[in-house]
Amino acid sequence: MEQEYYVSPARKLTDAEQQLVWNKPQSHKTSAEEQRISKEIKRNWNRGEMKIANILLEGDAGSGKTQLAKALSYNLGLPYTKVTCFADMDKSDVIGAILPIIPTEQLEKMESEEQTVLQALYESDGFHSATEIVMQALAVSREHATHKLKQLMKKVEQNTEGESVEYRFYPSEIVRAYQNGYLLEIQEPTVIRDAAVLMALNSALELDGSINLPTEIVRRHPDFVAVITTNRNYAGTRPLNESLRDRVQHTEKMDLPAKEVMLERAAAKTGFDDLEVLGVLADVIILLDETARANAIKGVAGMRSFFYWVDAVAGGASAQESLYHKVIYKITTDPEEIKILEDVLKSRGLQESLNELEANLKKKV
Repeated sequence: MEQEYYVSPARKLTDAEQQLVWNKPQSHKTSAEEQRISKEIKRNWNRGEMKIANILLEGDAGSGKTQLAKALSYNLGLPYTKVTCFADMDKSDVIGAILPIIPTEQLEKMESEEQTVLQALYESDGFHSATEIVMQALAVSREHATHKLKQLMKKVEQNTEGESVEYRFYPSEIVRAYQNGYLLEIQEPTVIRDAAVLMALNSALELDGSINLPTEIVRRHPDFVAVITTNRNYAGTRPLNESLRDRVQHTEKMDLPAKEVMLERAAAKTGFDDLEVLGVLADVIILLDETARANAIKGVAGMRSFFYWVDAVAGGASAQESLYHKVIYKITTDPEEIKILEDVLKSRGLQESLNELEANLKKKV
């Protein structure tokens, strides 16, 4: 593993932590953004107040924000973990949960699902957050696990009211990363409605910050790196909190990469390396992305759409037919907006290029 950008080369990770460090697949292509951020973090790592440890990646879906966050885990040599924010997130989602340890005879009277959750929590080694434990125990989404945990906490508190019980604290994924010095991706904090949650995040993101837990005050680990990833102008999102933005030391505006990079990534991801075909498909994606923005069409023609379209064409699908299912319908299904996209492809000659491309592919077959 390369160590050029390791922030703590002398640090010894546990086996469990080492497994959390992202491994770059062969299909990964290093971007200019990745190099720039890695260099800036490494250069300023030991410069006190000039340290760079809070990063903001802001851009459209499919622009590679999460991939970049994971690549930084590899480059910096830090375990990677993430938290996906949601509208009803509260302070317990930032801090963690306190649960009473219920006696066996009471536990056996509870519903089987509740028993499964509590048993998993009691048997945990503290390495995972409470939400992670519930997700694994019930095989549910993070949001469902959070909701279930809150329901269970309320029920347990009611059943043990007035009794002398022992309590145990289960830290959140945020606290775990914060305390142990991991790279934490905070996805979509712009959807959070509760100002108190944002204030808690603001405090935690100070370079010398701390988090007040019910059991102790946790100081920010010197290796902790926060990477905030957020989409631009999406339904349900708000402008990023000014205080939170102010605590960021480096920001990248994530758009579609250069055409050459798009071709490299698509070839590596799909194994399809016909540059002529890739070039035409990339031109279509770039033009549709620009047109959608210019006409206030909410959808995005991003790298994910490009990869799946290339893969479909490589598998023998019609380039024109699969364009709708892999790209255009992901942008919009509104007839008027689709017509805008179709018209611009025709006016720029790309509809004709797709026709020629399809004819050539049929000849090759």
